[in-house]
Amino acid sequence: MTFAPRLLKVADDTAARDELKTLGVDPVGIERMTAKMLLRLVKIDRVPCRAANILKQEMLALGGDAAVARGTVACSLPTTDVILIGTLKQLEQLARRLGVQPFGLADLGQELIQLLDWLDKPATLLRGRTVELDLSRPRIMGILNATPDSFSDGGRYNRVDAALMRAGEMVAEGADLIDVGGESTRPGALAVSVEEELDRVIPIIEALHAEFALPLSIDTSKSGVAAAAAAAGVEFVNDISGLQFDAQMPKVVATSSAGLILMHTRGRPETMQHDTKYLDLTGQVISGLRDSLSRALAAGVKVERIAVDPGIGFGKDVAGNLELLRHLDELHSLGRPLLLGTSRKSFIGTILGEDDPVQRLHGSLATVALAVAAGVRLLRVHDVRASREAALTAWAVVSGQRP
Repeated sequence: MTFAPRLLKVADDTAARDELKTLGVDPVGIERMTAKMLLRLVKIDRVPCRAANILKQEMLALGGDAAVARGTVACSLPTTDVILIGTLKQLEQLARRLGVQPFGLADLGQELIQLLDWLDKPATLLRGRTVELDLSRPRIMGILNATPDSFSDGGRYNRVDAALMRAGEMVAEGADLIDVGGESTRPGALAVSVEEELDRVIPIIEALHAEFALPLSIDTSKSGVAAAAAAAGVEFVNDISGLQFDAQMPKVVATSSAGLILMHTRGRPETMQHDTKYLDLTGQVISGLRDSLSRALAAGVKVERIAVDPGIGFGKDVAGNLELLRHLDELHSLGRPLLLGTSRKSFIGTILGEDDPVQRLHGSLATVALAVAAGVRLLRVHDVRASREAALTAWAVVSGQRP
């Protein structure tokens, strides 16, 4: 007799429930078994050895496991990273059992509960100054560079009339918001003054705000530009520095009630590609974004107004960019919506052997589809219609819903 076993992919609660319902499982059994079908790996850095040993024992008792460094059992090293290996149900049980444990493990239990909740119910709302973005499906942020030297379209839209025309095209193509930038942040680009950046973007923002109902974002790391742009009508501040470059930026964003997009970078654009080596790229990006989040929250920015961006191409080489794209779903551990900007970037050109940024459309669309599959819901792009169609098709495949 041939049984023909096959692999079964179950990514979330909904998929698990659907499989069990199809099988004809009793409703009580569905509730009991769903969480058992979802395997989760959770990494925790620098855990004291005594606490790590408790984690190991508890996971084994629950039928899971925990990977620790050699020497942890004998406490021959002070700390170890830990990888918890178990089903969603086992991790939920672990979180509850940690409540009575010493060495700070009760706090870890609460953090684990929060993490599992974020993974189960990702944020689907991002607030701006006066608008709310529904992120239950992917949204497209159109790029509008009011610069003479951006890597792909520098000098094309730095006049008000040209910017209005391009914005109208993006609206017609289905953009959900428009990101206006007045300073190139391509690798090697030099900074411009606050005054010059204001001269470039404020007339365009005022014209766009008067002409279109679409939400606007300002791509800047300068608090003075962010404040003026908010006064002129933008809803979001897109800070490529993750609040690193201007100490006043967190307070300005909080005071204006603007939404905030925090991006990871290491170093300013003129020098960021001088050091692209990381010991743990994804872990360091998450840690950096967590620090930026803490800085924003401490200044009074509301959590529902914050999204995060791993910063593809900013202080990362080609291999690093590809690694981040493979691990995008790990960024959900931050509990905030994810924005991704890969459009026409040089790593795609390197892969395809294409020097002309405009000819990198198909490579860009591949990253859009993969990002949507990983749970990214904000895509910052040059090619709005093509990116929107790729994103919505990928979303239909992943979610089983039609837009």
